[in-house]
Amino acid sequence: MKRHYFVSDNLDDLEKVEQELEAQGVLRPQIHVLSNSESELEAHHLHPVTDFMKTDVISSGLWGLLIGVLGAALVLGITLAMGWAEATGWTPFVFLAIVVLGFCTWEGGFLGFQEKNRRFKRFEEVIRHNRHVLFVDVKAEQEVILNNVLERHPHLKPAGDGAPAPGWVIVGEQQLRDFMRWAP
Repeated sequence: MKRHYFVSDNLDDLEKVEQELEAQGVLRPQIHVLSNSESELEAHHLHPVTDFMKTDVISSGLWGLLIGVLGAALVLGITLAMGWAEATGWTPFVFLAIVVLGFCTWEGGFLGFQEKNRRFKRFEEVIRHNRHVLFVDVKAEQEVILNNVLERHPHLKPAGDGAPAPGWVIVGEQQLRDFMRWAP
């Protein structure tokens, strides 16, 4: 998969692009619009970037997890090297390792909630000028679909490529949408 970014100042045009992409098989969770105007996105039935995605919580949480794993390994390694478990058993040290792992992961995620997503920082100026960023995560076989739709919308300005959302996130969001439509 690959993520393509486009800039536009016309929400009507973005609405048509999204409808055309969906009609040709691109899933709604593959399409997002980053904008300052959430109410206008809703009025145009566009799929906005969630507040969660606007933060760096996932990246920071993963860094916290990595540090937590190292911290937990350090606790267990020191316990083994010093022979402390022989006197009291492993239970308190394993518990301490789990606490270190959990705390570091939580702290990483907490710090990430306070930071803007690094993938979107390059668009801050665009957003500040009341323009909108459309990004589409497409599989290799969907590139043709995206290019065909873009030919009909020359006002969309390409703004680069990037790493897509993981496939499991897109599938999970689509399954949740399907369930919400099915559930009473």
